[in-house]
Amino acid sequence: MLIKRLRAADPKGSDITPRAVFEGRRTLLKAAGLAAAWAVAPKPAAAAKTVARGEPIPSVVKWPKSATETPTAYELATTYNNFYEFGFDKEDPARHSKGFKPKPWKVSVEGHAAKTGTYDFEDLIKPHTLEERVYRFRCVEAWSMVLPWVGVPLGDVLKRFEPTAKAKYVAFQTVLRPEEMPGQRLPLLKWPYVEGLRMDEAMHPLALLTVGMYGEWLPNQNGAPLRVILPWKYGFKSIKSIVRIAFTEKEPPTTWNVATPREYGFYSNVNPKVDHPRWSQAKERVIGDPFFSPRKPTLMFNGYEEDVAHLYKGMDLAKLY
Repeated sequence: MLIKRLRAADPKGSDITPRAVFEGRRTLLKAAGLAAAWAVAPKPAAAAKTVARGEPIPSVVKWPKSATETPTAYELATTYNNFYEFGFDKEDPARHSKGFKPKPWKVSVEGHAAKTGTYDFEDLIKPHTLEERVYRFRCVEAWSMVLPWVGVPLGDVLKRFEPTAKAKYVAFQTVLRPEEMPGQRLPLLKWPYVEGLRMDEAMHPLALLTVGMYGEWLPNQNGAPLRVILPWKYGFKSIKSIVRIAFTEKEPPTTWNVATPREYGFYSNVNPKVDHPRWSQAKERVIGDPFFSPRKPTLMFNGYEEDVAHLYKGMDLAKLY
């Protein structure tokens, strides 16, 4: 794969975002009555030539089942991504997250489990061996990356809380800090951001509770200090900056499904046969490939069909999308 290095002359995010995505976002903003607010919101900046690297994570073990594709360039992965809490253009997270404080960090564990309470970040991670896993990562907007994440199996962490038989789902919540997260000052979405999984999805070995990428602790713009990575689902399911985990008996609400249920389902599995109402999901563009290179066919479950298809046996994935 050809890795494209960013230059000052490269186009801005609004120039290289697919037209349907860019126009669709504008439509949603207007529908929410936010045109005036968006006019005075921070505007995207040109991508930087270089990106400061983070602090290395010691004692990381390579995961033998990682994807074999060449990882996306660090500069692209950390300057072109979605994290709406910091703004609604791809460059906004890197630009507006510098004042975010990911330390100290605590996570509240609630609901149907024997060991609920508040846990320090270090207490959650310390007993586990950190692994570097190279995963394909697919965005609902028809672009993808190949990223080396660092974390521990989500299921291993959840087991420590001893969920009861009533725990059918697990819900997550992002931190609410509008003073540090300028996107939360605009009512495009209902804040704080929430997501959820069925318990069998959360316990699957591919689900990763993630603390780093590229061998370093997570940058603010990529979800520091703690996020989920679900490589067979669209990226918005991989909730960032988690402060709450709750074991629930009923399906929990999820932010994008609440905002626009016609477009974003609870499951949100990568499925080339189910189009987004405003664009096709049948093909994707790998970020870093030349812009005019052919799009690649989207793989069912993002290429992880052999691993996760059994979770959805007998389900109508066109209806339960």
